[in-house]
Amino acid sequence: MLERLENIAKRYLELSEELMKEENISNVKKTMELSKEQASLNEAYEKYQEYKKILDGIKDAKEMSKDPELGEMAREELKELEEKKEDMEHQLEILLLPKDPNDGKNVIVEIRGAAGGDEGNIFAGDLYEMYKKLAEKEGWKIEIMEEEHSEAGGYSLISFMVKGENVYSKLKYESGSHRVQRVPVTETQGRVHTSTATVLVMPEAEEVDFSLDMNEVRIDITRSSGCGGQGVNTTDSAVRLTHIPTGLVVYSQTERSQIKNKEKAIKILKTRLYDLKMQERDKEMGAERRSKIGTGDRSEKIRTYNYPQNRVTDHRIGFTLNILDRIMQGDIDKVIEALIAEDQARKLRGE
Repeated sequence: MLERLENIAKRYLELSEELMKEENISNVKKTMELSKEQASLNEAYEKYQEYKKILDGIKDAKEMSKDPELGEMAREELKELEEKKEDMEHQLEILLLPKDPNDGKNVIVEIRGAAGGDEGNIFAGDLYEMYKKLAEKEGWKIEIMEEEHSEAGGYSLISFMVKGENVYSKLKYESGSHRVQRVPVTETQGRVHTSTATVLVMPEAEEVDFSLDMNEVRIDITRSSGCGGQGVNTTDSAVRLTHIPTGLVVYSQTERSQIKNKEKAIKILKTRLYDLKMQERDKEMGAERRSKIGTGDRSEKIRTYNYPQNRVTDHRIGFTLNILDRIMQGDIDKVIEALIAEDQARKLRGE
């Protein structure tokens, strides 16, 4: 472990020097690459510096413990430092686990109403509100990319970008089918129905990850439709992009400006294509991919929200909480933390 930490510290300092070189300062892409690499090492570097201070403190305390006058105080300090050392070693073990290169990225989230008709769409809206409240708690920003309102309420589709620190590292576990059990507002007999909504979380594609060839994209300009407010529906501002090689189609009409809709559509298309590229790579990895949490079949039922019993259960790790009312108010981070802890534990066990 110490050897790996020494290599990280060495590389971190090398990158600091690289970033100061004239030829790199004038090269924006190179600077981005170097800064991104250094940022990925920053936490391990800082923790290692703390760890070295603890080791130095232990060494000094052992020397002082031989002193007749200071011995008792030094032994107490030594005990505290040994506990800190053990805790820090556990933290460093986790930091040295293989990193997902997308963890630090913003994400685009797509939520669709699935089984259950109107109730599935209403639940899709409830999930959006849950993530919106989580974002407020975390200090993240949300920007709606695409939305298709449902007449009964909620959305048949809502797509939004979440911007902030390490967003993907927390939201990547949310992809899959979310099941709700409750009495729908349309139910007259008071019976509990089961409906679903699907969630897809994709890391934002950055220039260094994926380059889109616009010669492979057909651009169509159309009039906006549906809910959009006065002005939106009276101009040819909606943009539809078709990626010819894959057949992927992206539609954006949330802005009044055609230029802004085009920018959003390009961002969504890039992210979807990058996600497609990752899926293909993960299929090649096969069993290793399937052993991880949140990276399996996207149609898999990952969680059940049971309203009559105020209960939420994440089926992947068998984790249940009876605080569904609070979770729907944005306290979903309690479930996410349990998923992260289990993911780290599996990796430490070498699974």
